[in-house]
Amino acid sequence: MDSIKQAVELARSGDSLAQQELIGGSTPIAGRHESTIVRDVRLDADHLEANRIVAFATGSETGRYYDMLRTQVLQEMDKKNWQFLAVTSPTAGCGKTVTACNLAMSIARLPERSALVVDLDLRKPMVANYLGLPRTGGVISVLDGQVPISSAVIKAGVGPNSLFVLPGSGPTSGSSEWMASQTMTALLQAIKREFRSNTVIFDLPPMLLGDDVISILPRMDAVLLVAGVGSSSLSDIKECQKHLERVPVVRVVVNKVSEKIDTYYGYY
Repeated sequence: MDSIKQAVELARSGDSLAQQELIGGSTPIAGRHESTIVRDVRLDADHLEANRIVAFATGSETGRYYDMLRTQVLQEMDKKNWQFLAVTSPTAGCGKTVTACNLAMSIARLPERSALVVDLDLRKPMVANYLGLPRTGGVISVLDGQVPISSAVIKAGVGPNSLFVLPGSGPTSGSSEWMASQTMTALLQAIKREFRSNTVIFDLPPMLLGDDVISILPRMDAVLLVAGVGSSSLSDIKECQKHLERVPVVRVVVNKVSEKIDTYYGYY
């Protein structure tokens, strides 16, 4: 029996103790000294900028667009006491991962705020690539019981600020089954409990490339949809709306990239 079937069978068995072991037990991370539990990694500013991750520095001309988005998103989430924000796009090439990482960076710069980025694009995880982080011990390693969540989460610092990251492990077969599994539910519950003071941003796959997003949307509090000029058609966006009727959409980001100005704008 392969690891996916084992995980699903374990979750269905109702063995709560085994399920706690699968996600690393019930010891809260956020309530302890994170530096002694979570791996500390310093991010390279040049690598970030080369990958269009710009919101780590105060006063950045390009980063101010993400600061505007941050304020709008947090205002909406705070009203409802929401914690989980899903970031997705209609199709590939819209800049959803860049948006998710920059939004998290912007939130992490706020006093008394903290952010966790979770790479749930199991088909093509890219958060680690954009941030320059190791791929070892990522989401799948937690789900299949290889490592506890406390060992998989990275505290990524740049300048005086830092954010938490649960990176992807690499392209994964059976991503749809993982998304719909009770094991994933247990992982999300552990994240909610152990990172209860964090805004948690989930980088999901493009919505129209499979049923991964549809499977996990009911477990999210809200959605940020990233559309790309030249990448997303009007029919693509309308198709996404059908699947987003039951989940609040806090913002739609129209991502426009030109050869002269590499920036993101157009929040509606």
